[in-house]
Amino acid sequence: MKSNDLLLDAFGRIHEAVAAVLEGSDGGSLLHRPAGSGNSIAWLIWHLSRIEDSQVASAAGLDQVWTSQGFAGRFNLKLPDRDTGYGHSTDQVDAVHGTPELLLAYYDAVHQQTVEFLKTLGDDDFDRIVDYHWDPPVTLGVRLVSTIADCLQHVGQAAYAKGLNPGSA
Repeated sequence: MKSNDLLLDAFGRIHEAVAAVLEGSDGGSLLHRPAGSGNSIAWLIWHLSRIEDSQVASAAGLDQVWTSQGFAGRFNLKLPDRDTGYGHSTDQVDAVHGTPELLLAYYDAVHQQTVEFLKTLGDDDFDRIVDYHWDPPVTLGVRLVSTIADCLQHVGQAAYAKGLNPGSA
């Protein structure tokens, strides 16, 4: 198996899990915050989508789907276009909303850009440095694996939150 095939499988699992969490969800279940202060499903799906979008676009030298495909305007959040949710306050978490259809459309578009990029890669590409702000500098392979890890954690949290909410499907 080639490295990019392995990564395609991993990102595909995120895609499947996002779709499963959003299936049968409604506005109330998407905005429910476990224990009153946990992250909502809407925020978690939006955030993981923003993380994959920003990290992969940066590493690939592409525009983020968030702005290039108009999702920033469609969500109409009172946040800077480059905001990914990192360090959000409770009020900022509350402000993130979207229908299941919109959240899935955004993640679908992000996933498609990720897949198209991954298909272009050979094993030698994963050693390319994509971020010199760390010691040691971050390679493309490490950046993609860390993105997968982050997204899987957040979609798992969203699935757990869905299971806690008696109003969710």
